[in-house]
Amino acid sequence: MLKNFSKWFALKKSVHEADGTALFHEREIWWCILGVNVGFEIDGSGSGFARPVVIIKKFNLDTCIVMPLTGKVKKGKYYFHVGIVDGREASAVLSQLRLIDRKRLTKKIETMPKILFKELLAATVHTNFIYDNNR
Repeated sequence: MLKNFSKWFALKKSVHEADGTALFHEREIWWCILGVNVGFEIDGSGSGFARPVVIIKKFNLDTCIVMPLTGKVKKGKYYFHVGIVDGREASAVLSQLRLIDRKRLTKKIETMPKILFKELLAATVHTNFIYDNNR
């Protein structure tokens, strides 16, 4: 599949130059401009190169760790079904955690229920992507 890096680079420049104003918190699901990435790294989709993400860990006003969502129900060790997000079934892609700047966040979708978020974190720890100090 041919990736449209040139269109992404033009948008990436405007994202970088924008004022980051998103006020985000852990457990929230946002539309996020992920862009076009290398190899099997998850991309954004559509003309805005965006996809929903869950805020996993907030470090400060500007940066956080997010987990991308896919609009398909996927099963397996590296996926976690989160239910309906923005009108579509969604699964978290546990293997694609990444640090982002808030400039990439465009629109809050919803806040994940505490119980579901706790289960998502447990699934992430189970796959060894997040180290659990309590183990």
